[in-house]
Amino acid sequence: METLTNLTNTISAVHLLKINGYSVTRALGCSEYISSRRLAAGGYDWEVLYYPRYYEHGVYWIALRLMFMSKECKHEVKAALKCQLVHEAQIYLPSGSKSVSSKYTGQRDCGPALLLVKQDDLPGSNYFIGDSFVVECTITVLREPQEAVTNVSPNVSNPCCDLQMHLGELLLSEKGADVTFVVAGESFLAHKIILAARSPVFMAEFFGPMKESSSQCVEIKDMEASVFKAMLHFIYTGTSPELDQQHVVSDSEQDITTMTQHLLVAADRYGLDRLKLICQERLHDDINVETVATTLAFAEQHSCTQLKDRCIEFIISSRANLDAVLATEGYKLVIASCPSVLSTLLRAAVGR
Repeated sequence: METLTNLTNTISAVHLLKINGYSVTRALGCSEYISSRRLAAGGYDWEVLYYPRYYEHGVYWIALRLMFMSKECKHEVKAALKCQLVHEAQIYLPSGSKSVSSKYTGQRDCGPALLLVKQDDLPGSNYFIGDSFVVECTITVLREPQEAVTNVSPNVSNPCCDLQMHLGELLLSEKGADVTFVVAGESFLAHKIILAARSPVFMAEFFGPMKESSSQCVEIKDMEASVFKAMLHFIYTGTSPELDQQHVVSDSEQDITTMTQHLLVAADRYGLDRLKLICQERLHDDINVETVATTLAFAEQHSCTQLKDRCIEFIISSRANLDAVLATEGYKLVIASCPSVLSTLLRAAVGR
């Protein structure tokens, strides 16, 4: 007679997470999240991170990630997160579930993103009620046999990746730089290979048939030095401190908005899609009566479809908004320099 031996054992815990005020959470940036309370599963503490605007594969998603929160972890913990949308009144069956799994070795380790539903698909679903929805999260932890655990050597926590920091230091030190950019009278030293790896335009300039391929000095026209410096910092580190500054007074708000607009132009010029997306998010956050006309013109000129749609929606959302925007100096300048904005607004107003 055959005997059945369990090689593994799992323990699961199910938690329901309700997201109220979904429209408000959409104001968060692509990398920002909201944490759940501590959740227990398999003898460990966890948190589920809710991302209302996670960007991947060219689409915004409602996404979730599992974070390990226990302070003590004697060995590697393997766990899976399964999520599905559920109807609070149980009128409809749950949506199709999705799952991800990962290994956790220390506190605040995060698993991969679970792309639950596309952002545009959620409001029209049966699970979206009164600006809220409920997600059923199942956390499953693999419990290994005790014999296997006793022979496992203590795990060494993987340190955080410091590649961005090292590349940032390389940019500041200028060591090994092989190209100098002259921008509005200021000089910036950089490394062709790094620029080419990050930008298809720089790749063509330095390693293609263009004249800059053998040049050690390149002049950049039609760009401010501060904008080029910010773009260079982003290329090396993937961050843009200029866009992360807190609003203090109205003058600084205007300065940041202007910098964001100029960075959007630079990102579009050099094929930096992620920087372009970050600029769009920041410009959307800063939309008001005074800025929306120029922001709409930028969106029109640089093919930012989502930002353009948001600007139009803001302008035609009420008669008061429309009248106020039409009276601004910014709108008059935009109509003179970018007449297509007027036809865009007229089509949107008629369609409304």
